Amino acid sequence: MVVVVQSALYDGYRRRVVVPLVRRTALPAGARLAGTRLNPAFDIGGQTLVLHPLDMVSVANDQLGPVVSSLADQGQAIADALDELLTRSWG
Repeated sequence: MVVVVQSALYDGYRRRVVVPLVRRTALPAGARLAGTRLNPAFDIGGQTLVLHPLDMVSVANDQLGPVVSSLADQGQAIADALDELLTRSWG
């Protein structure tokens, strides 16, 4: 599963920028990724899925499957994760 993070301003393009969602159970044991600002976790269809912004990619629209769920109410957590990834480090 993926989350489309591309602005609706670019809906006319034939590609979408997406961030993968990974099952929490697929993460290495002891991994402290899930639930962090960079990797928020979401419950979808009875599964806990973790956002993986470091694997963000652009894909052709025809490669995307049907919409399974909406994370619109989690938009701030997703924006925070992208902000964490893209904010410049001054150190």
